[in-house]
Amino acid sequence: MRILLAEDSAFYSRMISNYVTHWGLDLVSAKDGKEAWKILRNSDGPRLALLDWMLPEIEGVELCRRLRTGAERVGYVYTILITSKNQQHEMLEAMDAGADDFLSKPFDPAELKARIQVGKRIVELQQKLVSVNDALRVAASHDPLTQIWNRGEVLAFLGRELARARRGASQVGVVMVDVDHFKKINDELGHHAGDLVLQEMAKRFSRSLREYDGVGRYGGEEFLLVIPGCDLTTTTRRANEIRTSLLIEPLVSAAGAGAVTVSMGVAVAEPEETVEDLLRRTDEALYRAKRGGRNRVESSDRVLTAPQS
Repeated sequence: MRILLAEDSAFYSRMISNYVTHWGLDLVSAKDGKEAWKILRNSDGPRLALLDWMLPEIEGVELCRRLRTGAERVGYVYTILITSKNQQHEMLEAMDAGADDFLSKPFDPAELKARIQVGKRIVELQQKLVSVNDALRVAASHDPLTQIWNRGEVLAFLGRELARARRGASQVGVVMVDVDHFKKINDELGHHAGDLVLQEMAKRFSRSLREYDGVGRYGGEEFLLVIPGCDLTTTTRRANEIRTSLLIEPLVSAAGAGAVTVSMGVAVAEPEETVEDLLRRTDEALYRAKRGGRNRVESSDRVLTAPQS
């Protein structure tokens, strides 16, 4: 773990540096508060800081305030404020500013080591909690098989894009995708082969979309693509490009079966249309695509492409 030291006293700076280095810790030094703030703002900056209260440019107590105010942007930093101040009201001021610990000069090296060890444990625990929370957040929003958004998350994204489109008088295209003859893949090749097909489909869709588009597993072998800023013609063209790409670069199952094709239903949100109504129209278009022979794209009001071999 890296530790930041910002100490105005040359004597204490040298002494603390020697001790911390001797204890096998990685130390980064800052000559003043301004430099310390620059280091701590880095995404990979030290997560534990030893700060002198009285620093040039920016005092240590002000650094504590900035760290707590901008915690989401900077990330959690455990701060130990080092100072010759030792009055009770001064200690309270340090804690109110956001300092995690307070060490009065002069101090025993063993006390400094103990404070650092406590700080290390807390930082490590906080990092574990962040990792767990991130994992839970991904688990709650992503489909465990395909690793793309699950139904709830992609529908939430669609709802936000519809609201944004209404504010900006723009359009949102939606494509519902169904893997053709998926039951046959499962029945003849096994569910593992079916899972591999869904995983590869998700990768193909993700690669085909822009960074600000959305894709999620809608349910079973169905996927939902959300394409903001596109009218019906553009959305249909992009859907057909994705469908055709599966023919140009066949997606073949692990057992060597024929290329996998998809049917697609396309719709573009009408002004003030709800998510439910938009999905109903998209689903109806998908149904017509499947009824019309599969491996085709159909819009919410007319056939856009014919089957291709």
